[in-house]
Amino acid sequence: MAELQDVGADEAENADEKKPVGKPAAVKKKWIVVGAAVGVLLLGGSGAAYALMGGGKTQEAAESHGSEGEGADTFIDIPPMTVNLRSADGTPRFLRVHLMLVPTSADRQDEITKKLPLVIDNYQPFLRELRPEDLAGSAAAFRLKEEMLIRANQQLGKGTVADVLIQDLVQQ
Repeated sequence: MAELQDVGADEAENADEKKPVGKPAAVKKKWIVVGAAVGVLLLGGSGAAYALMGGGKTQEAAESHGSEGEGADTFIDIPPMTVNLRSADGTPRFLRVHLMLVPTSADRQDEITKKLPLVIDNYQPFLRELRPEDLAGSAAAFRLKEEMLIRANQQLGKGTVADVLIQDLVQQ
């Protein structure tokens, strides 16, 4: 009988060697977690790329781009403006700027032309508060253009002006 018990013990040891407990399950779980993480990163990266490349346009942006094409051939000239700039050291500095407005539709040209003195009056205080440092660098023209567009649409009504074109920008 002692021999039978030894044989049974040997079979139990062989069974443990053939089938290690816990190791494959842990490795399998690690691969599942790694695969899920890679999937999340791929989906997040592709979603971010889609949004950054303009795939996520809102309805409002799509509508405004659709209406911009109508007035793209119409330009409203704003007379050149010369203003004093604020300088820290007190030296006189000047800014001469010549702008044009692009209405969202050609129908609005008369409306904008009638209210042009109000738009210019809205631009003057902003331009006078600029410092020479505000106009330094390549992004300065873009910031100025965006601010002028916001102020024109505040004065004339949202969506009236599609773009502001800088014709001349001289700082002395």
